[in-house]
Amino acid sequence: MRIALAALFAFSVSALAAEKPAAVATHAATSSCTCETLDLATIARIRDEGFNHSHIMEYASGLFDGIGPRLTGSPEFARATQWSIDQLKHMGATNPHAESWGDFGMGWTQIGTSVEMTSPSSATILAQATPWSPATAGEVTADVIAVPSLEDEKDFAKWKGKLSGKIILYGSEPKINPNPEPLLEHYDATKLEHFASYPLDGDQSDSYVLPDDSALWEKVFKQMAFKEKVGHFFADEHAVAVLVPGGSGGVIHDDTGSSLGWFVYQPDHKQALPSAVIANEAFGRMARLLKHDVPVSLHIDIATKFNGDIVEGNNVIADIPGTDPALKNQVVMLGGHLDSWIAGTGATDNGAGSIIALEAMRILRTLNIQPRRTIRVGLWGGEEQGIFGSSGYVRTHLGTLQYSTKPEEQVVPEFLRQQTGAVQLKPDHATFDAYFNADNGTGKLLGIFSEGNAAAANIFEQWMAQPTPLRDLGFTTVSLRNTGSTDHVPFNQVGLPGFQFIQDPRDYGTRTHHSNQDTYERLSEPDLKQAAVVMVIFVYSTAQRDAMLPRNAMPHPELEEQQAKPLEGIYPGAVKPETK
Repeated sequence: MRIALAALFAFSVSALAAEKPAAVATHAATSSCTCETLDLATIARIRDEGFNHSHIMEYASGLFDGIGPRLTGSPEFARATQWSIDQLKHMGATNPHAESWGDFGMGWTQIGTSVEMTSPSSATILAQATPWSPATAGEVTADVIAVPSLEDEKDFAKWKGKLSGKIILYGSEPKINPNPEPLLEHYDATKLEHFASYPLDGDQSDSYVLPDDSALWEKVFKQMAFKEKVGHFFADEHAVAVLVPGGSGGVIHDDTGSSLGWFVYQPDHKQALPSAVIANEAFGRMARLLKHDVPVSLHIDIATKFNGDIVEGNNVIADIPGTDPALKNQVVMLGGHLDSWIAGTGATDNGAGSIIALEAMRILRTLNIQPRRTIRVGLWGGEEQGIFGSSGYVRTHLGTLQYSTKPEEQVVPEFLRQQTGAVQLKPDHATFDAYFNADNGTGKLLGIFSEGNAAAANIFEQWMAQPTPLRDLGFTTVSLRNTGSTDHVPFNQVGLPGFQFIQDPRDYGTRTHHSNQDTYERLSEPDLKQAAVVMVIFVYSTAQRDAMLPRNAMPHPELEEQQAKPLEGIYPGAVKPETK
């Protein structure tokens, strides 16, 4: 997900405020310090293997063409888990296995979705079932009725008795720009300079940092909870199905932002009637016809299958053991999330990150590199529903967080709730070095967000200060800015170095993210090779250092002791409140 959350909450984008940065950003490659040394001979071998003997597109076809979309809890995700374990075994990684992160919810698969206009003329409509939608009662032909977005339960009264046997066209008619911007974009020097500069206004929204605002998230997810009530109302009125707009120009986006509720994967919140996203063009055509009192009918078949009310969530874990007697118990980790949405085959979100991690492990094993520290890969499940897999790993091995139990916050996914207690550390916390994540599509890695960790940023700058082995690959920028919405976040939440790379966007945000166009054809082979090589250089160089990477201070120190008391004496003449 570049977020599973940045896109999922598109309906509330105007409300998003940026987190305050942890520290001043640092400019790329200006350090002249020679404190850090790199194993250039080994890195030369890594580069040769990664660029001249790559297997990354073989992994791509096997995972995306052979297995396809990998929704959390689905049989396809289970197949992808076993496939990943098999690849890691084949390359000689140690102890590849599935590790549970806990119970998830309902398993579900889309078998097929078809929508055809039968009146006033015939047309084939681009459509996909929304995740965890129930199936229609086989093939159904029914009239269409347009219902605008409902804002309150009082709005239900207007539609009572009007929806029985109807297919509901739900929401506002989408506006389509006849002069769209090009879908392919690249970060240029100006954009990279922007990321390398300090955000004086505190705005880090363009690096997908989610606001730390419990009131905002309560509002957002109350809206999603109301959509669940809308779905039950439509079902009680005996509607056939619901269709919502999904995107234009042959691209339709499909995730639980389009479902009738956020928690539709949980048995207690199971969606009450079938729904699908359709192309904006088809939605607009039908909306205009109905507005002019022209009857519209559709032939619809949403075929889906549930498999179990509670499916276990799993990650894939494997190691390359460390060899230094003093350091081998310390862990450097890399990874990305293996789960995806369903409309495409999950190639760029985040199959790309998964195969980058697999290729990085293959390069290390093929060259029989013996790292000083243990190198561990994690391919995560459940990222798209709430960063569940990586959070579960952190909770099991590294540290636990305490979240608000207020009733009003229970409509919000746990990782967005207010933190109420200090981090409870696990023994492995002391020996965990760093985590490097890939999850922003198929583009090459242009730099790294160091999450306010100035000491780590200084080390990274030294690594790329010379012409090679990073700068000639286009890796030029170290930023102290934060980035968010993916699997490095849980590591940072327990005070560990977790990093996400600055990645060239290509058409990730404009075409492939959570869409039917998220397929093998959208991958850039040269960029993926570069990303895998850069990943190996970072992971291997971290594993070889004499010391672990520096850590930031533990987050939320105010939960350990009272801090940040209001300033006094700012306003002359202000009356000081009485204290007991």
